[in-house]
Amino acid sequence: MRLAAGFVLGTALAILPAPAFAGQSAEANKAGAEVAFQFERTGISVPHFTLRIHEDGTGSYQADEIEGASDVGEVRYAAAKHIDRAISLTPETTARIFKMARQLRRFDMNCASRAKNIANTGTKTLSYTGSDGTGSCTFNYSDNKDVETLTATFLAIAQTLDEGRRLEHVHRYDRLGLDAETISLEQEAAAGRAIELETIAPVLNSIAEDMTVMERVRLRVAKLLEKDKISKR
Repeated sequence: MRLAAGFVLGTALAILPAPAFAGQSAEANKAGAEVAFQFERTGISVPHFTLRIHEDGTGSYQADEIEGASDVGEVRYAAAKHIDRAISLTPETTARIFKMARQLRRFDMNCASRAKNIANTGTKTLSYTGSDGTGSCTFNYSDNKDVETLTATFLAIAQTLDEGRRLEHVHRYDRLGLDAETISLEQEAAAGRAIELETIAPVLNSIAEDMTVMERVRLRVAKLLEKDKISKR
């Protein structure tokens, strides 16, 4: 009798409808799609970093930053350290990243140029993970313009995050140096080499609201905040 009951119960469970669960699983996997960009190059202040972006705009930035000397005596600009922080991108940039990733077959391709004697600009790896497929490709330079455009997007995000750390350090230890640093950020942003300034909104707001900072610096930062519609955090 127990075997019969078990058989009946097992049969009943087997014929229960499953589409709803399957659909939920597919949606969860889709929401979990991720595009990652890894960069490695010796001889620079951040020789290694990885950006991971999820389709909802959340993500992470991990980097190894080497120690660098300032121009003032033996004072160190920054100590060597590992950086691991959460980030959040705007919907526009997130959508552009995932659209390009899918147009590029989720990086299931060879994206490295076959040209010889190309200057070393760093080893870069683009990768995609999701329910709709996976792939990755590694290159120094690519002849594929879409690959280079997506690479420039990730490098511009990393540039903003690097600039945010510099601004935080200079704001604390060398406020006069904020003039040059904010001019640099302004120029990089205007050229499109620094994007997603919302990722460094806290430090920008702290500078803009600090009355001990030069007025022109505060006004410059305020314009950047206004131009990029960055909400105070």
